[in-house]
Amino acid sequence: MNSQLCPDILWVPLLGLLLLCIPAAHAAKCPQQCVCDQIQLAVTCVNKNLTDVPPTVDEITVKLDLRGNDIQELPTGAFRHTPYLTHLSLQRCNIRRVKEGAFRGLGRLVFLNLANNNIEILYQESFDGLSSLKQLMIDHNRVEEIQPGAFSQLGFLNLLSLTHNQLVYIPNLAFQGLQNIKLLRLSHNSLNYLDTEAFAGLFTLTRLSLDHNELQLPEVTRLDLSYNPMTYLGEEAVSMAKLTHLFLDHMSLQELVNTAVSKCPSLTHLDVSHNQLRVIQPFSEGPPKLARLNLAGNPIYCNCYLRPLREWAIQRKVKLLGTCRGPAHLAGENLDAVYPPELRCQSQEAMLKAEFEEATRIMAPPTKEPENRVKCPANCVCEVSTSTHHSSCENRGHTKVPRGFSPSTRLLDLRGNHFHYIPSNSFPGVAQVVSLHLQRCKIVEVEDGAFSGMKGLIYLYLSENDLTSLSPNAFKGLPQLTYLHLEKNRFTSFPTGAFKLVPGLLALHLENNTITKLEAGILNGAEGLRALYLTGNGISQVSPRALSQASDLDTLHLGGNKLKEVPTEALSKLGNLRDLRLSGNSIRWVGPNAFQPLERSLKELYLDNMGLEKNSLAGLGPGLRSLFLEGNQLEEVPDLHPLTSLEVINLANNPLMCDCPLLPLRMWIEKVNLKVRATCANPPELKGRRVKDVHVFKSCPGGESLPFAPTVTSKLAKVPKPTKPKPKPLSGPWQVKKLKAKSKLRRSPNKNQAAAKKRVTKRQTMA
Repeated sequence: MNSQLCPDILWVPLLGLLLLCIPAAHAAKCPQQCVCDQIQLAVTCVNKNLTDVPPTVDEITVKLDLRGNDIQELPTGAFRHTPYLTHLSLQRCNIRRVKEGAFRGLGRLVFLNLANNNIEILYQESFDGLSSLKQLMIDHNRVEEIQPGAFSQLGFLNLLSLTHNQLVYIPNLAFQGLQNIKLLRLSHNSLNYLDTEAFAGLFTLTRLSLDHNELQLPEVTRLDLSYNPMTYLGEEAVSMAKLTHLFLDHMSLQELVNTAVSKCPSLTHLDVSHNQLRVIQPFSEGPPKLARLNLAGNPIYCNCYLRPLREWAIQRKVKLLGTCRGPAHLAGENLDAVYPPELRCQSQEAMLKAEFEEATRIMAPPTKEPENRVKCPANCVCEVSTSTHHSSCENRGHTKVPRGFSPSTRLLDLRGNHFHYIPSNSFPGVAQVVSLHLQRCKIVEVEDGAFSGMKGLIYLYLSENDLTSLSPNAFKGLPQLTYLHLEKNRFTSFPTGAFKLVPGLLALHLENNTITKLEAGILNGAEGLRALYLTGNGISQVSPRALSQASDLDTLHLGGNKLKEVPTEALSKLGNLRDLRLSGNSIRWVGPNAFQPLERSLKELYLDNMGLEKNSLAGLGPGLRSLFLEGNQLEEVPDLHPLTSLEVINLANNPLMCDCPLLPLRMWIEKVNLKVRATCANPPELKGRRVKDVHVFKSCPGGESLPFAPTVTSKLAKVPKPTKPKPKPLSGPWQVKKLKAKSKLRRSPNKNQAAAKKRVTKRQTMA
């Protein structure tokens, strides 16, 4: 009997040893300097002087805290051993660079904090792999460049915070890919320029912080904030001295404070139509010039609560647009036709009952999705909630457009598939989609009525496909289409006639195709177009009547084409053009009055890198603010005195001849409060010297009054940088590295660094 019990007795201590070994082996995966919580699956390595991410962190860790170390660089695949991380803290780690793919493999991460480091550039694939990330903090770094596509993988990000950095310029589509962004913080940077589509596509954004920057928008007269999901506009929310037209329509406004536009003394038209405003208080503190207030499409109840606004409108002669929602005897009446004595209130109980009955009668009950079910096609991801209505089938190898999306879908992302052609009625049942992405889908044809029924579509992206033409009915059924992207296709001619059914089109992108000429009538049907982007084609001819239909055109980019002369006749129809870019064309000579038709409207003119030998500024009006002439063959510069509003001029990389014919430039430099880094190329003894610092002009007739040039130091002999970083067109390479005018400041250990930086930035802005 004892012999039979012996094996059992021996197993007892052996089992104990095994149990002891299991946690011991598990604990061995905890880095020696760190504290590991095996219950919470958290690892803390704070202030341990680590120079690398510890390789021995347990694979199952979900929270990793590495604050206060000295990691400096995050290499590719730095966290490949911890694929289950959901929270990662990397503050105060002296990180200077986040290499491409550093976070690859962290598909479960929802929180990433990189604050208080020394990061300067956000590379294209720095955040690749963070497909679930919700919050990203990069505050208190030295970020001065955001490369294209830096955030393209962060489709579920809700919060991006980039405060206290060194951003000077936000290029077009800098935040492309943030399909679910709600909060974007850019406070405490040095921003002085936002490109025209810097925030394009961020239609889920509810809060944008731009305070404590150097933005100046004194010349803006029209501001369009339509179709943003804002619910509240507070005191002095808009403060722009020359603003005349403000569009806040088709938003979600429920309250508009009566001082929201009190700092807009020139405002004449305010459009808050199609919101959720029930009561509007009179704008007692301004704006004094307001003439039209559009309230159409709001559930305004014409009772005693409307009386103060109506009396104010009569007194100030402000025209009210819109109709009464109730009560029944006033329903449908124009607001301007109802007089104050008619605006009476019943008892509160009766009034509420009447409002409820009226709302029930007019508004159909909303359709509800079945609980815990979201309609979604196979091999797609759909998220439908109170705040998010996104569906994505990106890069899933689909050969046909999937069907069966939720009717409430607002963003539909189908990029990176293999559709080849889009047949008629490809998108049934998704009338609420606002943004449709079809980039990189190898599309060669869009059939008539392909988008029929998409009544709410505003943004349509057909970029990077193989389209060579479009039929006149390709965009049938898109009454709200506003932004159309057709760049990087195979168009050899302008798709004339394709825009007759989209009268609301404002921006058309056709960059980087192979269009060779612009013929008469190409914009038939696109009379309301405001921005036309044709950079990087092969355009050599522009018909005098090519642009005549788009008389409201505000922006025209023709850079990187094959023009030999300024298309003056075609420009003569564009009396509202403000931004004209001809960069990179082979225009050797600009004759007198080439820009005469744009004398009153033109604000930004780009004539850089064209090999320009002779340039006449005759015809340019005094309102011109920016003139870019760098990278040409100019030996002389015309008289700049008539350009009294000039704020930025770039003359870098021109072979200027510092002799008496250049005296007008030298006299102008003396009178203006701008930094003009024009440099002599000839005569040889003055090569590399600043025009302002040579004495030769003293001996020219009329130059006697010039001050003596300062003593030349070795620094003056250096080739100067451009006077101000120039924003590039959407299609061209974004050379944000040119914006490093402040990079020397960030290396300074001076305690007064911030103050010095601010002073230098202001001087550069003036330049």
